[in-house]
Amino acid sequence: MANHPSAAKRARQNEKKRVENKYYAKTARNAVRKIRATTEKEQAAELMPQVTSMLDKLVKKNVIHKNKASNLKSGLQKHVQKL
Repeated sequence: MANHPSAAKRARQNEKKRVENKYYAKTARNAVRKIRATTEKEQAAELMPQVTSMLDKLVKKNVIHKNKASNLKSGLQKHVQKL
């Protein structure tokens, strides 16, 4: 338990951010899965910019590491090219 009001506020803020970050990270993971499950090149190519944008936003908010986002984008790009 927090001993100071500012520490209590910080705990509330951290919990709120944790829940929000978890939501956005899960949404991005689902989008990545959706592209990987796609068998049509046109559909995957349409989704690619959206997923790239999602991953870049997660990096900007320090939810995931920039190298992880780069690796995911690279792998997805290769997948789309193979289709």
